[in-house]
Amino acid sequence: MASLSLRNVSKRFGRHTVIDNVSLDIADREFAVLVGPSGCGKSTLLRLIAGLEAPSAGDIRIGGERVNDWTPRERGIAMVFQSYALYPHMTVYDNIAFGLTRLSTPRSEIERRVREASTRLQIEHLLGRKPRELSGGQRQRVAIGRAIVREPRLFLFDEPLSNLDASLRNQMRLEFMSLHRELGTTVVHVTHDQAEAMTLASTIVVLREGRIEQTGSPMDVYHRPRNRFVASFIGSPGMNMVKGRFETDDGGGVHVVVAGGLRLNIPVEGSRGPDAGAVTVGVRPEHVGEAKAGDGLAATVRAIERLGSESLVHAELSSGELVAWRIAGDAGCRVGEAVRLAVDTAHCHLFDAAGNALPRVRAD
Repeated sequence: MASLSLRNVSKRFGRHTVIDNVSLDIADREFAVLVGPSGCGKSTLLRLIAGLEAPSAGDIRIGGERVNDWTPRERGIAMVFQSYALYPHMTVYDNIAFGLTRLSTPRSEIERRVREASTRLQIEHLLGRKPRELSGGQRQRVAIGRAIVREPRLFLFDEPLSNLDASLRNQMRLEFMSLHRELGTTVVHVTHDQAEAMTLASTIVVLREGRIEQTGSPMDVYHRPRNRFVASFIGSPGMNMVKGRFETDDGGGVHVVVAGGLRLNIPVEGSRGPDAGAVTVGVRPEHVGEAKAGDGLAATVRAIERLGSESLVHAELSSGELVAWRIAGDAGCRVGEAVRLAVDTAHCHLFDAAGNALPRVRAD
């Protein structure tokens, strides 16, 4: 296996910059997930790592060696695509063995690797079938098996689960995690699905418009987002955002005033109080609930998503802003009902006018 290092990597197509001065370190045996909205550059970055595109600037190192001028084969990588890219006229066995055959690997070694990979992926009974005879999940396993037998230094996955239905995606996520533990591989995985990123990654890399917005463990990115974009993108649903302003009371205490004049006591580190002016308060749905009569934010229920074990309630504040919160089981409110919402200020986030997180005193 091998570590991966990018230093000031950029990619331009004509005047259009797709990857903008990206630097990133991924340790040996790490499972790193590149996540971001469509068009953020995550697949282009993966292609640069694979050697399918050449960087316009910067260095790419695998295992400490600069590989900018190396072919994909020389880099020792294996890539699994969204489309699986299986040969329809070949059997499962031949699809898995194809790369080894082209490398003139001895027949006995090909046999050993294909058998081991197919057993690990539980597709040994499918080796004589053609791709058209397989389900989507089985085709995905064949594509992974073709990558495994090459025994690469680095695995690259480009949205490999996006063509699967929801239940099969959940199953394959568990299998990906198990496979990573068994093989001890270094993995770079691309997805637009933040839930997939949270469950698979040891490190998440959040991208926007060709730049890295934040890198960290899934829980660190979730609980300590660096800016509004990360806070809104990571989480399902994303973090609630409510506009507010700083205000000082008669005793010199600093509060944040939000919709309807409600004061929230959110301690701010240092001297970033009233001078900061306008501020956005962010709070996740699990830290919002119904308040006692007369307290909290006045709101009107606009939609309820009943998910079985929990319900997601969406309400509109007097300012027109929408706030979502979770309720265990079925919701006790109705669409159109007036409610008051309580916010757990110990878990609130503050963002300045530019969208950057403000330092504050935290309970967590």
